[in-house]
Amino acid sequence: MHDVALSILDLSPIREGGDAGESFRNSLALAQHGEALGFRRYWLAEHHGMPGIASAATATLLAFIGAGTKSIRIGAGGIMLPNHSPLVIAEQFGTLAALYPGRIDLGLGRAPGSDQRTARALRRDLNSDADRFPQDVVELMDFMSREPRQSVLAVPGHGSEVPVWILGSSTFGAQLAAHLGLPFAFASHFAPQMLMPALQIYRDNFQPSAQLDKPHAMAGFNIFAADDEAQAHWHASSWQQSFVRLRTGMPGRLPPPVEGYRQRIGPAENALLDSVLSCSAIGTQEQVAARLREFVAQTGVNELIIASGIYDHAARLHSYALAAEAAQGLRAGA
Repeated sequence: MHDVALSILDLSPIREGGDAGESFRNSLALAQHGEALGFRRYWLAEHHGMPGIASAATATLLAFIGAGTKSIRIGAGGIMLPNHSPLVIAEQFGTLAALYPGRIDLGLGRAPGSDQRTARALRRDLNSDADRFPQDVVELMDFMSREPRQSVLAVPGHGSEVPVWILGSSTFGAQLAAHLGLPFAFASHFAPQMLMPALQIYRDNFQPSAQLDKPHAMAGFNIFAADDEAQAHWHASSWQQSFVRLRTGMPGRLPPPVEGYRQRIGPAENALLDSVLSCSAIGTQEQVAARLREFVAQTGVNELIIASGIYDHAARLHSYALAAEAAQGLRAGA
């Protein structure tokens, strides 16, 4: 089995009873924890208008994370590019690259990361629509190149050559990543249905580029790990409650776990969770390791980016530690 890197995806969750300041301190502690455990990357995702997600000002929060870490790569998973002008993102990530050279990643997505009303408030108008996403990606990469074709200069940003990733939850991102010769990250942690077709399209159509000579695919994966299986399922109930509330139009802060949550909800909610949790592992270190082996064998991905929406901060850190141990067994072929 090929070597598989492990990375962290953080939404800087705001807990019920907590606030954004607490979320940011917990995010830094998680990044430091991941660095000590040998995780390759720590990524934050841009969302807006979400009561339970504090990572809206993604580049600003990454500057805070970078100041408190030394070696782990940090980046966006991702920046929702239709919300921004490519020049602004080139300047923001050029700034981060100047502060933390050799450590910055820039993942780009075409979803708004919000509802349409919030998207309109972000952009003032919706002329920068998602249909321009491929052109915007090319424009952004040009701003960060050593010899840009545009007359406008991104300062900082020009010459930074920040590595760009394409994010996706459908086959569109796979086609674009393949065409541009960029690494591809699939959001299978919340939208697993199109994972296999997207990976196939990406690999079949990949064209080598200056950044990448062969396909490199990452998949999102949820892990809720604990010392015993019942405890892991209990911790997972926080994220399950949060996801059901989001999909039923009632988003909120990350709630405390509850006993027997899956038995309390109806067939439609359970079917929703069964679908979204198909790229997940809930259980002990050994159970997580077995599920990871199965998932990597099925997908052949080069990297897993782990989300773990656990309410208790110490339990969340422990879940990532167990995930790291499980992945060591994976790399050893155990």
